Formats: sequence, C-alpha cells, structure tokens
Amino acid sequence: MLVREQSSRDSDVDYGRRLSGVFESLVRRKQVDSENVTRENHHQLAKKLSTLDLVAIGVGATIGAGVYILVGTVAREHAGPSLTISFFIAGVAAALSAFCYAELACRCPSAGSAYHYTYICVGEGVAWLVGWALILEWTIGGSTVARGITPNLALFLGGEDKLPVFLARITIPGLGIVVDPCAAILICIVTALLCFGIKKSSLAQTIVTTINVCALLFIAIVGGYLGFRDGWVGYELPNGYFPFGVNGMFAGSAVVFFSYIGFDSITSTAEEMKNPQRDLPLGIGLTMLICSVLYMLVSTVIVGLVPYYALDPDTPISSAFASYGVQWAMYVITVGAVTALFASLLGSILPQPRILMAMARDGLLPSIFADINKHTQVPVKGTIITGLFAAALAFFMDVSQLAGMVSVGTLLAFTTVALSVLILRYVPPHESPLPSSLQEAINSKLSQLDGESPETDSNVVGDSSGSSDKGNTMLSYPLIERDVSREEKRRKTAAWAIALVCIGILIVTFTASAKYLPSIPRFVSCGVGGVLLLGSLIVLASLDQDDARHSFGHRGGFACPYVPFLPAACILINSYLLIDLGLATWIRVSVWFAIGALVYVFYGRTHSSLVNAVYVRTDYVDEICCSSNHVA
Repeated sequence: MLVREQSSRDSDVDYGRRLSGVFESLVRRKQVDSENVTRENHHQLAKKLSTLDLVAIGVGATIGAGVYILVGTVAREHAGPSLTISFFIAGVAAALSAFCYAELACRCPSAGSAYHYTYICVGEGVAWLVGWALILEWTIGGSTVARGITPNLALFLGGEDKLPVFLARITIPGLGIVVDPCAAILICIVTALLCFGIKKSSLAQTIVTTINVCALLFIAIVGGYLGFRDGWVGYELPNGYFPFGVNGMFAGSAVVFFSYIGFDSITSTAEEMKNPQRDLPLGIGLTMLICSVLYMLVSTVIVGLVPYYALDPDTPISSAFASYGVQWAMYVITVGAVTALFASLLGSILPQPRILMAMARDGLLPSIFADINKHTQVPVKGTIITGLFAAALAFFMDVSQLAGMVSVGTLLAFTTVALSVLILRYVPPHESPLPSSLQEAINSKLSQLDGESPETDSNVVGDSSGSSDKGNTMLSYPLIERDVSREEKRRKTAAWAIALVCIGILIVTFTASAKYLPSIPRFVSCGVGGVLLLGSLIVLASLDQDDARHSFGHRGGFACPYVPFLPAACILINSYLLIDLGLATWIRVSVWFAIGALVYVFYGRTHSSLVNAVYVRTDYVDEICCSSNHVA
C-alpha cells in the first residue's frame, strides 16, 4: 500500500513537471537573428533584391483581380458613391499595421516575417500559431487565385469552349468534382519560376505587375476622360453621396480592407535584400501608397461613370465602359485582371517556403524545409513541396468556400506584430538563449562575475524545457538574476498595462460583434472594456520606454510613431475583423489549428532549437560569443 501511494505521488510529480515543461516551451523566446547566430549546414539566401523589387513584389501580391469586381459589389451593397472614402479609411487602417511591420522588419530582418517577430517578443507557442495560420493563408490563397484565372482566360478568348482541351475544367462523373487543370498548371509554372532564383522571380513579378498597373491607369485616365466629357452621372443622384449612410461607408471600409492584404509578403524576403534597414520601410511605404492611390482612382471613376445601383456585380468596370460604347476596353481590363491574378499567385506562393524554412531552422518543422540550394540560393525543396500541394488543392477542390480562412492568418499576424511592438518598446526580452555548446564560455563569464571557478557553478545552468526545479535553479543563475529595482517595477507595470490593453480590446470587440445581446448589456460591457482600454493606455503612455530597445536587434531603420496608441489601434481593428469573420470560418480554422497543435506537441516542442538552450542576460551575449570564438 505504501509503495502504491509513493508511486502515485511520483507520477503526480512527473505529471506536474511535464505540464511545467509544456508551459515553459510555449513561452520560451528566441534571440534576434544576428551576426552572432550561425546557421550550420545551411547556405544563405541570395541578397539581390532592391527597393524596386520589393515594390513590385508588394504591389503584385496586394492588387489582385478582386479590385476588378470588388468596386461593384461594395458600391452596390454598402458605400455607393462614397466608395472612395471607404478605400481611404481602409488604407489608413492597413497603414497602422504597415508601420508596425516596418519597425520590426528593420530590427529583426528574417524570412520568418510575423512568425519570427512573435517568436522573439511573445513566445514559441503564439509564434507557432501565427506561422501555422500563415501556411494556411498562403496555401488556400494561392489555390483560390489560381482557380480564378481560368474563367478570366475564357472571357479573354471568347468563352470556355474556346479554351484548349487540356486547360478546360472537367466534371468527374458520379463525384461532382470539377477539376481545373489550368489552375494546377499555372501553379506548377510559378513554382518552377521561383526555383530559378529570387532575382528571376522578382523580374517576372515586375513585368506582370507593370502590366496590371498600366491597366488600372488606363481605367482611371480613359474613364476620367469619359466622365468629364459626358458628365459624372454617378454623382448626380437624389439620395446624395452617402445613400447607405455613414455606417454603410464604414461597412464598405471593412470589406475593402482585405484588398490591402499582401504587403506583408515583402517582409518574408528580408534576408534577400541588399539593405533591409533602408529598403524594407521604403518598400512597404511605397507599396501602400501605390495601392491606395490606384484603388481610390479606380473607385472614383467607376462610381462616377455609372450610378452605383446600375453597376454589374460581376463585371462592374467592363460594363461601365460598355455603357459609353467602349466595348473594346474589355480586352484591356481582362488582360489587367489576368496579370493581377498571376502576380497575386506568385505573391502567395513566394512567402510560404520561406516561413517554412524559418520554422525548420528553429527545429519546429523537419529540416528538409530549411535546405537552401547552393546554386539558386532559394529553398528549392520547400518551394516544390508547397507548390505541388497547392497545385493538387487547386486541381481537385473548389476552395472558394474556404476563402474566409485566408483572412485569419493575415489578421492574426497583424495583431501579434502590433503586440510585439508594444513589448519591444516597454518590456523587451532581457534574456537571450545560447546553445549549450557555449557552456564553457558561460561558466567562464560566471567565474569572472562571482570569483568562483566554472566547475563549481556549471551544475546550476538549466534549460528552458526542463523541470520546475531546474527552472528555479536557472533563475538563480547570476547571468540572469536581476535586483528588484525601480526599473523592474516599471517593467512589471508596463507588462500589466499591455495585458490589460489586450483584455480591454477583447471585451470591446467581442461585445461589439455580439449583435444577439440586448442593447443595455452590450452598452455596459463596451463601456467597461473601453474604460479598461483607455486607462491602461494612459498608464502605458505615462511610463518611460525601455532603454534596451535601442540595442535590441539590428540598430537603425524605421521607428513606429505614436506608440502605444498606434499599435493599440491596430490590435483593436484587427481583433474586431477577426471576431467578425463568422462562426463557420472559425470552426474550419479550429480544425486546422487542432492539427497544428498535434504537430507542435509531438514534434515541434521536442525538436525546438531552444530545448537545451541556456538563457543569459542580453548584456553578456556578445562577450560570451566573442570569447567562444577566440577559444575555438
């Protein structure tokens, strides 16, 4: 009986230690990729991209064929003639995320993009969630875009019966599955192009993006001429500029906001830029500016040429020109739509193997995804695997019903990037993980600090995934230990304020989306959340930002303005859009997240490069690495 009780206690202790180890793995954070971090057995990505290449990649990935349809749908159902203002508001909202991305991309240039920033500032668990969501986004996004090219090609050639037999869609008898060979072939072509190298890929993206931009400029210039010649009949309506009211204009902004998604693909090429500290902010800024101007020009012209209620929801631009007798413009518009889809397809497939590569470097995915071809200097194996998977998905499945899932990855990434900016400014990590191979250098530094020999204290070093006893021992390690001081109190206050800001935002967004609740409870709940949010922001703004932020990661580059208010507004907007995606979308996404959780628990957590990492004060990292290099 005593043996059984003792065995039960031991199992309880082991269970508690396993739970502690799982929690520690979720919150452990990696070091910023820098010159001190060597990637053994991996070739480096080619640094060949300039600002022009980034703008071409960003604009191509952002301006898809949706704009050729979206202007009609949103004008008819939400905004009316105020569609231009809707695009402007959506552009400002997207710019908030762009500011946050620009700062983190300068400080932490990595192919991992939002996954990498989240891993550094928040922790491994949330970073895995972001990376897993982005994989879903780019896979479904690429497949959706590819299947959209077939009907546009058919329209250009004069009908689906004019398509070559090997490109035409076929319905499998008995199964009701419509296969799309054209979509699969296009994905394979783009995949092969990406395998030839980043410079050739960016050149192709530049060509097709230029054609698309010229088509949009054609719409704006020729449409503007027609409007000034015959009068802007779309603006001469009895119900005015806001037929659906101001609420309709803001509802239109929420819809067209997703037209700005795509600029984040620029940050996945950070390791392939010649000068990331200069080129990344310029590339992101110019991409947002060009897209905003083009969207606003096209929307201004189209809703002015034809009354919003007369716009064709499927082909609004072509029908608007046809009403003025300019039927031939359909060919220019169709060419623009096809090139926009091709550019968007390339922009969807380009980032995916790079984030897989970043996750594999960290040990969270198999190492095959981290292999870089020594000739083309791109992750060829990862590109082929992701391309074949996307091609198979586009060939067999109509993924239009899954299109809502695409937005989850982007909005989740936007939210965590803004949160990472707050953490970086007020509570940046003070400890950095070093590989256990540097144990001797760490012990040597320890002996200098406390006058003891390295052998005496070598047994006090713990790892981030060990038991709770080891974790307590690790906290007493002098390279990590810090005195409780005024600075420590400031950090704790800032950490609590950031947490309360997030809680306040969740309360406000959940309540605002819960239209089924009675008005009084919704009003009270929104008031409580708003007070919590504003109070926490005031406390956070009154605190000094951490001085360590100046030396965090790579120095120089862009700094996000109006912190903490701008990142908080970014979190608020993206959280609301996330919650507002609908229950059906979240049920589908939950299945994908459940699969990701299993992959992480049974593979990623135990293969992480931080499993045996030793955490030391960031102040000593450079010195320890230098001393280790001298010894080597």
